[in-house]
Amino acid sequence: MTALTDAPSARVRLTVGTQAALITLLVGAICLALEPVAPWLVKWPAAWVLPATDWVGSILTSVLTAMKPVARGFSALMAYPMDWANFVLNGTPWPLVIGIVTAVGWYLGGLPMAALGFLGLNFVLASGYWSESMNTLALVAVSVPLALIVGGAIGVLANEFPRIKNALQAVLDIMQTVPTFAYLTPLLLLFGFGPVVGLIASAIYAAPPMARNVLLGLERVEAEVKEAAVMAGGTRLQQLFQVEIPSASNQIMVGVNQCLMAALSMVIIAAVIGGFNDIGWEVLLTMRKAQFGEALIAGMVIVVFAMVIDRMSGALATERKRYDTRVVWGLLGFAVIFTVAFWTRLPVPSDLTLLDPVSDALDNGLTEFTRSNGAALDAFKNNAMFYVLLPLRIGLDQAVLPFTWGFAWTTNMSLGLFLAGAAIGAVMAWRGHMTGGLMVLIGFGMLETGISNLPWPFVLTGAAALGWVAGGPRLAIMAAGLLSTILISGLWDRALLSLYLSGAAVFACAVVGGLIGLLSAVSPLAWKIVRPICDMLQTIPLFVFLIPVLMVFQIGEFSAFLAICAYAIVPMIRYTRHGLVNTPEEMMEAAIASGATQFQIMRDVKAPYAAPTILLGLNQTILYAFAMLVIAALIGTTGLGQSIYLALGKADIGLGISAGAAMAILALVADRLVQGFAEERRKALGL
Repeated sequence: MTALTDAPSARVRLTVGTQAALITLLVGAICLALEPVAPWLVKWPAAWVLPATDWVGSILTSVLTAMKPVARGFSALMAYPMDWANFVLNGTPWPLVIGIVTAVGWYLGGLPMAALGFLGLNFVLASGYWSESMNTLALVAVSVPLALIVGGAIGVLANEFPRIKNALQAVLDIMQTVPTFAYLTPLLLLFGFGPVVGLIASAIYAAPPMARNVLLGLERVEAEVKEAAVMAGGTRLQQLFQVEIPSASNQIMVGVNQCLMAALSMVIIAAVIGGFNDIGWEVLLTMRKAQFGEALIAGMVIVVFAMVIDRMSGALATERKRYDTRVVWGLLGFAVIFTVAFWTRLPVPSDLTLLDPVSDALDNGLTEFTRSNGAALDAFKNNAMFYVLLPLRIGLDQAVLPFTWGFAWTTNMSLGLFLAGAAIGAVMAWRGHMTGGLMVLIGFGMLETGISNLPWPFVLTGAAALGWVAGGPRLAIMAAGLLSTILISGLWDRALLSLYLSGAAVFACAVVGGLIGLLSAVSPLAWKIVRPICDMLQTIPLFVFLIPVLMVFQIGEFSAFLAICAYAIVPMIRYTRHGLVNTPEEMMEAAIASGATQFQIMRDVKAPYAAPTILLGLNQTILYAFAMLVIAALIGTTGLGQSIYLALGKADIGLGISAGAAMAILALVADRLVQGFAEERRKALGL
């Protein structure tokens, strides 16, 4: 009797993670085993696809057609401030513009900021793209106030009416996760082709950061400050505009900074549908002509603007120190005197070709480099494609061919791969890591099958299992439910292709960025080198990342992969370092007092404590990768990004919105899963 009573307690209880991994593994195995007799378990039948794209297209076309007269009227109205901004910026002599920017730089940041503004705008002048740059600034100058008004109103509204706060935040999530190209198609139908539609697209993209920061700033106003305003007898409007908004000004200015950067990052995308003579259009035009030297110079002009605007607006938001106004007036006076004195001899900016030799040298150097190292570059690209990316996409059973690997994949090799995975998993389980062992076996199965060929029940079950472990049943249902909408809409195959490329890029960023972040955490010298590189990468607009990879590796999936990695790696570096260097002193002292080595401190103290922060960095890397995925479609990717871009070219609203929504769902599910794991780690650490 005693033995029978103690038997249940002696059983090995499987953790939630182990149960989730085991169920996922079983579903995948069943799908592969039954594929010959039930192929619908692997590929969703075309007969079961709902014509959601056509439904969305017809409904939106009807709605947008009804709204078109109002939208066209608003477009005509917004043309006036655009024309005025263009007239003012292009009509102002370039020495005055440079003098004003230099004076503002001195006022905000002293000599370093003034030098940045002066040298930066002189680079723009020397590039020969002054007029195009002023047109770009005109777009930013009009779109940013529009985004500030809309974003600020949304933030205030969410603060004043808590009942709609969650709904508004969901709308902001959608605005930030839906790729920008996806909503360009309906904007074209509403507002027509031209610079105004680019302006409106920039304002839509730039409004959410402002709304979030306004809401965050108002929520962080101290309760004592609010109570003091109430006790003073102020009305609600007086409390809001005279007390709470001024108290939240620092956070609101951070929103202004992010709004400016978001609007500037849209200039090339806006040029796709705007089609007017701005710097974004020059980047697109020179890229299409394969004039990579000129494309790089034009791209660097955007980078210069991004750096100047970022530093100056950042100083306005975070630094309260202001420099001598007498120097400001002196710089402005010198600019005016210089302009008047040399009025008749001022060169026309468009006639300046000072950097043409540089662009020619870049083109010639690139031609010589690719001619001399073409074999090595092709070998590097082909090896990465044939031995890494292609197996991830279509699986070893299809990627291993005599042409690529020198031999053909056989059934016995698949059996051997599964047995090797089972052996490694068994060893890990025997050592007490059963969940890890199951995950290894699942990974071997995915490698053999390929991400684009994964059975849909396996993907849905895996997403639900991850959701269950990360956040419980609600997250599991949400993840599986949202992915199911992609499945029945007929976009599943393209979604898996997007998942493959973004997943490969995120994995590479996690490994390389994590190692760089670790090095930066243990070596201050390394961080001094890495930090300015990260700052520069974060200020470069998305399109500019395409130029260097195109220059070296031409159009193709590998070039898109590198561009995504270059854009998405920075958050992983920053968050990894931040998490590792901010371990509490008392934890460090306790570890040192116990005699732990530096490696043990890093492994057993710093890394576990930094895990939530590192997971947030991974979250940002995932979102960055999805954002870049659509841009990378211009240079050879497949999947949802390509569908969105093709929909824009065909003005297919249904396909554009459906593919954009599918990509937003992938990003949203990944975002919620990673946030769930980060929250679980925070709770485990008692944070």
